[in-house]
Amino acid sequence: MKKNTKKWSARFSEPTSEIVKRFNASVNFDQRLAMFDIEGSVAHAEMLKKQKVISASDLKSIVKGLNQIKKEIIAQKFKWSIDSEDVHLNIENRLTEIVGAAGKKLHTGRSRNDQVATDMRLYLREVVDQTIEQISALQKATLTLAEKHIMTIMPGLTHLQVAQPVSFAHHLHAYYEMFERDKARFKDARKRINILPLGAAALAGTSYPIDRKFVAKLLKFDGVMGNSLDAVSDRDFLIEFNANASILMTHLSRWSEELIMWSSPFFNFIEISDSFCTGSSIMPQKKNPDVPELVRGKTGRVNGHLVSLLTLMKGQPLAYNKDNQEDKEPIFDVADTISDTLNIFAEMISKLTIFPKNMEKAALKGFSTATDLADYLVKKGMPFREAHGVVAKTVKFAIDQQCDLSDLELKSLKKFSELIEKDVFECLSLKGSIKSRKHVGGTAFNTVKKAIEHAKSKLVK
Repeated sequence: MKKNTKKWSARFSEPTSEIVKRFNASVNFDQRLAMFDIEGSVAHAEMLKKQKVISASDLKSIVKGLNQIKKEIIAQKFKWSIDSEDVHLNIENRLTEIVGAAGKKLHTGRSRNDQVATDMRLYLREVVDQTIEQISALQKATLTLAEKHIMTIMPGLTHLQVAQPVSFAHHLHAYYEMFERDKARFKDARKRINILPLGAAALAGTSYPIDRKFVAKLLKFDGVMGNSLDAVSDRDFLIEFNANASILMTHLSRWSEELIMWSSPFFNFIEISDSFCTGSSIMPQKKNPDVPELVRGKTGRVNGHLVSLLTLMKGQPLAYNKDNQEDKEPIFDVADTISDTLNIFAEMISKLTIFPKNMEKAALKGFSTATDLADYLVKKGMPFREAHGVVAKTVKFAIDQQCDLSDLELKSLKKFSELIEKDVFECLSLKGSIKSRKHVGGTAFNTVKKAIEHAKSKLVK
């Protein structure tokens, strides 16, 4: 019978079958945690030496060996093996090969349960920091475009129908605000990510005289988890990250939907750069907006991972269970997806071509200043509900005449209310409509300009 050589194999009388080895192993995907695993191991070893659990000589050997492993991994010379199951045992086994007995002492006072929880938090902390930077870069690209189009008028839509005219910059600033909330969510989640689980060992803590706060300080964690059972089994931080990523992708998907519509000949508001589009294999005239379409598709992928993680955790009793090995691939994929999406989106936005005349022409359709006429009548003393009805009849008349409200003569308008005077045409114009909305958060040109200036100042901080 083949001898079982696993670290935990002394309890077993039969070796692991080859199919179970492959099914059980995570090293093919969790090796991306290697640098974080080494970082955590160095801190753990330094703590063991400080607490006199291992000698200074052991610490020196361990650190030297881990540094060598780091170099081997960077040079892609490290030999990963499914016989060692995961990133942790691969590194530990190689460490023992390099430094001998000292390598076997590294795992004193810890378990793979608290080890992997620590690695994932170190990894995700870095991902969150990178994500926040990438969102800021997209915001910068958005504001740069907005700054050029404060005076560009477009139709604001509700129910995908023309509602009221707005500044194109105001529309873009709405996405800046969405991304600002996304950043706030990631920043807030980082507080819960940045708590150290190491020291919980398998589930109950350890009898060794460890100093968890010392390790937390070395690894730049804000504190330590207060319950060992929770420390090894908690995956809330992954779910929260995925939820935040799903909201971020939803915002990007909404904008993608608009870019797709706006670039169609029916709208013709924008043109997406050729470098973000492809053609058709059969129709030579086609220019397909592949990037925004893929963003829409990848949003479903990220949302699916959120459901996967929620389902993964819903039936687990305390404490750690092997199910949790399935948390890594979804999170790794989410991290890769939002990183690629944010990078490519920022570049795509910076290369958009805008057609202001087409936007303004569209804003003249659908009686977008009808509400302004109602407001005009209210300011003249008419109750709003009555004004609403008057304007509805006026719009119906304009439809029959096949013209816009602003094209009607004063005598025609006065048929619907004697309150209407020459000054009505100012509020019926697109610019007049926009200028009147000068409160905070409104679409007035000067208000939008101030909002963009404020947003830029926040990005600089």
